[in-house]
Amino acid sequence: MMNRQAPPAEFGAVLRSARRKAGLTQEQLAGLSTVSVRAIRDLERGRVVRPRKDTIRLLADAMRLSDTHRAALELAADSSSVCNALRDVYSPELACPPTPVHTMFGRESELRALVELLGSERERLVTVVGLPGVGKSRLAQEAALQVHAWGDIPVLWLPMDRGEGTPGEASHRPQNALASWVRSLMSEGGNYEELASFIEDRATLLVLDGHEMSPATTPALLYLLQSCRRLKVLVTTRRPHHFSGGRLLPLAPLPTAPAPGPSTVPALPGDSLTAHRPAIELMLSYVSHMRPDLLLTDSVTAAVGEICAALDGIPQALEAATAWLLLYSLDQLLAMARTRPLALVDGSPSLSPGSSAPLGDLLDAVLAELPVRQGDLLAAAASLDSPWTVDGVARALGFSPVQAAQDVHALLLHGLIRQLPADPGEAGRPGRFTVLHLVRDLVTGGRTADESATPAAPHLLATITA
Repeated sequence: MMNRQAPPAEFGAVLRSARRKAGLTQEQLAGLSTVSVRAIRDLERGRVVRPRKDTIRLLADAMRLSDTHRAALELAADSSSVCNALRDVYSPELACPPTPVHTMFGRESELRALVELLGSERERLVTVVGLPGVGKSRLAQEAALQVHAWGDIPVLWLPMDRGEGTPGEASHRPQNALASWVRSLMSEGGNYEELASFIEDRATLLVLDGHEMSPATTPALLYLLQSCRRLKVLVTTRRPHHFSGGRLLPLAPLPTAPAPGPSTVPALPGDSLTAHRPAIELMLSYVSHMRPDLLLTDSVTAAVGEICAALDGIPQALEAATAWLLLYSLDQLLAMARTRPLALVDGSPSLSPGSSAPLGDLLDAVLAELPVRQGDLLAAAASLDSPWTVDGVARALGFSPVQAAQDVHALLLHGLIRQLPADPGEAGRPGRFTVLHLVRDLVTGGRTADESATPAAPHLLATITA
C-alpha cells in the first residue's frame, strides 16, 4: 500500500522494493535496463527524487512490472501519494468525463433511464450491457456528463479495455497516472483502502468503461461501495454479470424501423423515410461527411435504410460500412450487405487511429463464452429467416419451456437476438424473435436457411417458427 504522505525518498523505496521482488541486484537491473549502476544507486538512496520519464520506463520494462506496480512507480516519481494525486483531480473541474466527439442518435429513452438510476439514492451500481460496437460507452459518457453537470459531481472515467492512457507527456500527469493505477486495481485486484479512505463520504461517480467483471474483482468493488457511502459505479460490459444489489440495463442495437402503430410524434415534411429510425439518421450523418457530394434523395435514404437493417443498426457496423463509400457506390454496398454483411463490416478500412478489433472477432469472442445450451439454441435459430417463438425452439430442441425461456432471456441480455415489436391487435400473441443478421452470418458462415437445410430441416423450421 502506498503511503499517504510522500517523503522525498519515496521513489527510492518503491524502486528498491520492486527490484528486490523481481529478484535483481543493482548490477543486474543496470544490465537489463541500460541505466547505469550509479544512477540506480542514487535513485534508491534518494539523491535523485525526480527521475526522467524515460528512465522510469526503462526500469519498469526491465523489471517486468505489472500495470499496478508501474503506476505506483510513476506516482512515486512525481512525489505524489495516491492521496495527493486524488486531490489534484478530485475537483469537478478536472474530474470529468471525456468530451463527446459525435452526436448521439436515438438513445433518448435509454439515457433517461440511466440518468434516473444514477440519480436515485437507492441505486449505486449500474451496469450497461450489450454487444461490442452497440454504443455502450457513448451512452455512459452522455449520462456521466449529465450527472457531472447537474450535481457538480467528480467523475473518474476509466477506460478498462484500452491502452494505458494518452501518449506523450500528457500520460504522465497525476490524474492519468492515478487512472492507470485504479484501472489496474480493477483488472488485477489489489488494496483499495487508500482510495476508499480518501473518497469516504464524498459524492463520486466511478465509470469502468469496458470492464468485464469476474468473481475475482467483485469483492473489491463491493468493498469500495460499502466503504464509500456516496460513491456510485457505472460499468459498461459485453457480458451480463448479476451483482447483488446492482441494476442491469441492456442496450439493444438502434431500431432500424419505426415501431408499429400510430406515432405520438408527428413527422416533419420530407423526413418520412427517417422519422423515428435513428439507425438511418446515424448512417446518413456518416454518409454526408464521407460523401458530401452525394445528395440525400429518397432513393439514397431508402438504400441506407436497407443497409442499416442488414447491419442490425449497430453503430460500429454502420460507420465501418460507410468507410467503403470512397471506393464503392451505395448500391454496391447494399448488394454486399444483403449477401455477407459481416465481410462488408470487417473488411472496411479504418478511419481512425487506435480503432477497435474487427467486429466479427469481437462477436466471435461473445459467442465463445456462451454455455453449450445457449449456443445450440442460437445456432438453430440462426438458420431461420422467419421470426420464431420461445415455445417453438423449446419443442424443436427438446428443451423445457422454462429452459428455453431462460436461454432466450440470456441471449437478449447479450444482445445477440432481437425481439420484434408486436403489431397492433397482437398483444396477446407470443413474442417473436430473430437473430441479428451479423450474428447469423457469423454462426452460419454466410449460408442461407435453404443452403443449411438437412432432410429433416423443413419439419424443424416449421416447429420453431410455429
